[in-house]
Amino acid sequence: MDLTAFVTAQFLGVAAIFARIGTVFLFMPGFGERSIPVRHRLALALVMCIALSPALPVGPLELSGLAAILALLGTEATLGLWLGMTARILMNALNFAGYQIGMTSGLANALAPSMGAFEGATLVASTLMLAGTTLIFATDLHHVIVGAMVMSYDIFPLGGIMPGDMARQIVRAAGMSFYVGVSIAAPFYVMGLVLNVGLGLANRLMPTLPVFFVAMPVLLASGLLVMTMALPSMLSGFLTVFADWLGLLTF
Repeated sequence: MDLTAFVTAQFLGVAAIFARIGTVFLFMPGFGERSIPVRHRLALALVMCIALSPALPVGPLELSGLAAILALLGTEATLGLWLGMTARILMNALNFAGYQIGMTSGLANALAPSMGAFEGATLVASTLMLAGTTLIFATDLHHVIVGAMVMSYDIFPLGGIMPGDMARQIVRAAGMSFYVGVSIAAPFYVMGLVLNVGLGLANRLMPTLPVFFVAMPVLLASGLLVMTMALPSMLSGFLTVFADWLGLLTF
């Protein structure tokens, strides 16, 4: 093998790893946010590829023809997109819960910049997303994401793809995200039901009572109180599901 062929084979091996891991970094919580410059994400993904390459079952590749190279890189990018989207879908459980909490506690009109996108979001949703992302790095759960990248080569070898299983897993991740979001917001559903029923009965007993002006401070105070009490359990439950899902790569 001459030097040109050797360098080409080494480069194709790293490029195949970069196609999968680099795509994961486009959606990875914390690193995949739009507020992070693209060049920084690409540089971090490249460094991660070089660091993980000795531990991955990917060696120098000898491919003949541009079509074979593009097919391999496209397959690897699809797998990385699938893995990154799974993590992002699970993260959206906090976003969904934040919107639900805002609606039930009267904080729906308290807007704040959305983490990860240049659009508006409720203050509660932004707070939960920021807290969840911070705890992922504080508890070293980003190592679980890196471990999931490495484990993906045991399930999907280089160039291997299972569209049916991948689609099924995305649907399961969406269902789990919805379930976790509803579970996180469940105390606020109960609080909203009890308060609204109580205020409705009070309005029936005292028709002259200005319910709107009385209800809003009560909803706000109750929502903040319940959030203060339930926030540790909410985030702990989310982190447990997030770690189990990505750490085990359940199929």
